[in-house]
Amino acid sequence: MNVEEEIQKLEEEIHRLGSLQPDGSYKVTFGVLFNDDRCANIFEALVGTLRAAKKRKIVTFPGELLLQGVHDKVEITLRPSPPPPQAPAAASAATS
Repeated sequence: MNVEEEIQKLEEEIHRLGSLQPDGSYKVTFGVLFNDDRCANIFEALVGTLRAAKKRKIVTFPGELLLQGVHDKVEITLRPSPPPPQAPAAASAATS
């Protein structure tokens, strides 16, 4: 599995385990992710996947590195997905 696939799986797991926020983001604590059996089976290196997702600005969390036990209560935020691009109305009308 490559990094992009792992980040996509991470997003799916945060949706599954996290809670939806009013702004469309999802929040989950590191401990919930780390201690979940399904996540343990998917991610060989959860911390590395989180760092890669943070570098790509897909998730946010304080600090650079999360460690089990010490950072179990640290919140990880999955940023809301950007809305799909819409075709300009003028371009649609011009082709009609």
